[in-house]
Amino acid sequence: MHTYNTNLDEKDLKGGSEPLGRDLDLGQVLAIQPTAEEERKVLWKLDLILVPLMGFAYFLQFLDKLALSQATLFNLREDLNMQGAEYSWASAIFYFGPSSYMVVRFPIGKYIAVSVGIMAARFFLGVGEAAIAPGFTLLTGMFYKREEQPLRQSAWFFGNFVAVLIGGLIAYGIGNINTSAIAHWKLLFLILGTVTSTYGLVLFAMLPDSPAKAIFLKPDERAIAVQRTLSNKTGVMDTGVFKWSQALQALKDPQTWLLVVNSFASSLANGGLTSFSSIITAGFGFTDLKALIMQMPQGAAQIVFLLITSITVTFIPSSRILGMCVITMISIIGLILIWKLDPDDQVGRMVGLTLAVVYAINIPMSLSIITSNVAGSSKKSVVSSLLFIAYCVGNIVGPQFFLASEEPSYPTGIKASMSGLILSLFFLLCLYSYYTWENRRRDRLYGSPQQMTVGAELQDELSNKTDREIDSFRYLL
Repeated sequence: MHTYNTNLDEKDLKGGSEPLGRDLDLGQVLAIQPTAEEERKVLWKLDLILVPLMGFAYFLQFLDKLALSQATLFNLREDLNMQGAEYSWASAIFYFGPSSYMVVRFPIGKYIAVSVGIMAARFFLGVGEAAIAPGFTLLTGMFYKREEQPLRQSAWFFGNFVAVLIGGLIAYGIGNINTSAIAHWKLLFLILGTVTSTYGLVLFAMLPDSPAKAIFLKPDERAIAVQRTLSNKTGVMDTGVFKWSQALQALKDPQTWLLVVNSFASSLANGGLTSFSSIITAGFGFTDLKALIMQMPQGAAQIVFLLITSITVTFIPSSRILGMCVITMISIIGLILIWKLDPDDQVGRMVGLTLAVVYAINIPMSLSIITSNVAGSSKKSVVSSLLFIAYCVGNIVGPQFFLASEEPSYPTGIKASMSGLILSLFFLLCLYSYYTWENRRRDRLYGSPQQMTVGAELQDELSNKTDREIDSFRYLL
């Protein structure tokens, strides 16, 4: 039976030599012995303040992202004389930008706040929005235990689906404003952009860079917030030098590439369906303004499936990846309905489109896999960057299959989206098999993980080792 080291080095016990921020040091983290009630109070405060801050930001960002698709129903393409694939590239350029790198190089809270405020053009919207998901993913990993993360990832991503649910209604209202001074698509961008930029100031003041710097927590609550996540062993406390050895290990790790290719494959569908959903809906026979209203069932379906999936993976062990597989299969069925049903079957094809977009639930689930299963701060940043590069590349490539000559049914785009989701399903099953095999291999070599003391968990956390270097680390399925 393997025995884990449970002793801290002397330097680790000298709290004053290791300041964590806002009058908090390692000595305080080690000294505090919170009760279960105190831990619940801190968790409750995080859920009431941090998650809504992130969720509303993601709601606003996705409203801005949807605006291009909605603006096509307000004559944007005609006014700008867009020809051929120009609209596809206008939607794809959103995903060019360096934020996946910058989010791990600057204080997370402040960088996200600035990113939310950048609204000068669609490219710069992409540069800004690209920081939101990876940044919120890192923050979730810092503030929550591994088993708590899937539900919280889904909670702030909930803003995405609320935007889908009511975004069409908001656009419909703007489209009914009686004005000839400015085009309605311009008015849509101006109103949404102003609200989002203003909220960026709120985030700059409120969003913390780490648990030790959370202004909405008292000093003892910050110590509890740090201590309660030590068992994650994922190195989120490390703020030191980038370790190239961890970067190399990330490139050699099978889970890295399974996560990357899954992200690319699913993003083929995401890029096209997000940008062309309004046009596809109008193609079912709805008027332009009614097509905006008819997007509401898509948001409602996403919310329902998100709630079911989040509750399931929270209370049923080892169900996260299998739940993602089920969601992917539902979206594949939806795309098949769009592809195969008679063009005159308005209701059936609308049901198909509503089911097709529920794949988006897998995005926060994929993010939670990184925060819970990738240890080592440098390795985590590399894996996160690679995953979001794949996400962006998939979203750039996806719209190119939606050919202008095939508007509004886009059969090539629908088949490409379906192919991407089928590949995603295959890669998810491979990832599940790999994690299962690796966990069993470690159990054979080291035995089942034993209950570790706070000191031992702190040592693992401060050592900034990777998941492949910590014998007691087991992958969450």
